[in-house]
Amino acid sequence: MARRFARPYARAILDVAGSAEKANTVRAELDRFEQVRASATDLQDLYSNPGIDFQSKLKVTHAIASRLSLGQTTGRVLEILIQNHRINGLASIVEALAQYINEELGIAVANVRAAQKLSEQEVGDLRKTLEKKTGKRVEVRVAEDPSLLGGFVVRIGSEIWDASVAGKISRFRESLT
Repeated sequence: MARRFARPYARAILDVAGSAEKANTVRAELDRFEQVRASATDLQDLYSNPGIDFQSKLKVTHAIASRLSLGQTTGRVLEILIQNHRINGLASIVEALAQYINEELGIAVANVRAAQKLSEQEVGDLRKTLEKKTGKRVEVRVAEDPSLLGGFVVRIGSEIWDASVAGKISRFRESLT
């Protein structure tokens, strides 16, 4: 879940980009930068240390941005985040930006917990079914959860569809009491 401070930054990025498609490019670049930052403890320490001056942080950021071939807009966003001491919250900003982009493009994200790994065919069939139910394009994210025993649970926003064996057993148990 995106933290409260992330939403205004995400909205501003979407506005500056000018379109959801361009904002999605910036989001992907910010996500690449965040993966690098999050995987290196020395970078986390650098950005969280108030004793290190802004220019030093900026120099390191520009070097990383150059190596990752990040665009000018992304570089400017990173500068602002460093200046406002929000760079360590970049993951939340990227998450909030993704939510805004998906809203703009009419994409629903389906988080699926499945008892076992789903084949490409099963994921495709599930996507088609969910697109018919929601009336939107659906992006499916699958995670394995052996505790379900069989089947799957889908969550899109606040809606949940439980087609798992564990869910059926639970509903059957409730109907008996």
